[in-house]
Amino acid sequence: MKYRAFTKNNFDGIRAFNKLSPDQVHAIRVVSEVLPFKTNNYVVNELIDWDHFEDDPMFILNFPRKEMLEPEHFSKISWMIEKNTDRSELARYVHQVRISLNPHPAGQLEHNVPTLKGEKLTGIQHKYRETMLFFPSQGQTCHAYCTFCFRWPQFTGMSELKFAMKQANLLVDYLRVNPAITDILLTGGDPMVMKASVLERYIDTMLKADIPHLKTIRIGTKSLAFWPYRYLTDPDSQDILRVFRKITDRGINMAVMAHFSHQRELYTDAVSEAVKQIRRTGAQIRTQSPVLRHINDDPDVWATMWRRQVDMGMIPYYMFVARDTGAQAYFGVSLEQAHEIFTGAYKRVSGVCRTVRGPSMSTGPGKIRIEGIAEIRGEKVFVLNFIQGRNPDWVGKPFFAAYNPHAEWLDHLEPAFGEREFFYEEEYNRLIEEDLSEKENRRKSVAHF
Repeated sequence: MKYRAFTKNNFDGIRAFNKLSPDQVHAIRVVSEVLPFKTNNYVVNELIDWDHFEDDPMFILNFPRKEMLEPEHFSKISWMIEKNTDRSELARYVHQVRISLNPHPAGQLEHNVPTLKGEKLTGIQHKYRETMLFFPSQGQTCHAYCTFCFRWPQFTGMSELKFAMKQANLLVDYLRVNPAITDILLTGGDPMVMKASVLERYIDTMLKADIPHLKTIRIGTKSLAFWPYRYLTDPDSQDILRVFRKITDRGINMAVMAHFSHQRELYTDAVSEAVKQIRRTGAQIRTQSPVLRHINDDPDVWATMWRRQVDMGMIPYYMFVARDTGAQAYFGVSLEQAHEIFTGAYKRVSGVCRTVRGPSMSTGPGKIRIEGIAEIRGEKVFVLNFIQGRNPDWVGKPFFAAYNPHAEWLDHLEPAFGEREFFYEEEYNRLIEEDLSEKENRRKSVAHF
């Protein structure tokens, strides 16, 4: 199949879209002024159930709807469009709305971007000691956009909030002076939108550097769910697989971090064959997704996904809590619900599926898992634990938050047992203050120069 993308400006001619009412088309136009919208012919023709599209999880996953914006924001943008308001005025208001949606949660922009020799590496995030995220410039889009995406600013023209880097040599230089880093995660956007020749240049630069502490190269991608033909019939699909094989032949662990949000994404002939082709290169495929209201907030969906993924030779890896950004008000579930969904699914599967971890919040301090809800000393509490921490010493230390049935994120929680703060907070605040102070001193030094 040949790839064809659809956006708010070019979907009117697609037969299936004729099912959309004028109000629904208008809602797509309004919401996509704020949140990105792009889908493609594979999603439209093979994943969406157009006979029941209004409640179809794959439709909701791709098509913006009115409820994804606050009512006052939707009404104002709708009014501005209908009145043919000057585009610059509309853009100013849209920018205000986007800023209100917490475009870079968990301090991604402020606290995770490192420096090297006084230069800010805007295409790198380094939050956890062993793992570095790399954002190749050519991979800052996707085959189709998820409506819940926590990196939505990458696709909206908010250039000051984008991560991207072309200089693979800087990546290597940073690796050399950080021997604790064992894993690189190429992310975006979606690195698998890049041509194989571009991906290969990045990979070759890393391999030729022969860095002994580099043990794993990961690629975060939604392509298996939204465009499996990337590994089958695209002009350079065989070259992509050859690059994967080049990594594994060097003895480096190659892991495709595949995003599957619903079981429907796992049952087409194309995705089955694509998974086989990737696994033949020696690469692993690990799977992850946030738990999302309207999409997969059902233990049966998760149990079915995990079982199917294992049957296909993939490894269930993470269930995340929807990040506090973008359309979280529409998609978010409470932490209690997330835990109930996770444990409900976990109980339905055998041990081979229980490689999955969750539900996990990717917060400023680190990845925090909801271990359970318990009653301790007469107080109902959330039992929490760090899977990853900005300070690795935090990992594995259980801590407790007062029970809050409405909490959807870490900042909705208070310490249990009358404690003033969680055990990590004093050190975390100090680390953040030191980071900000270092950046301010560097800014002054550059300005003085």
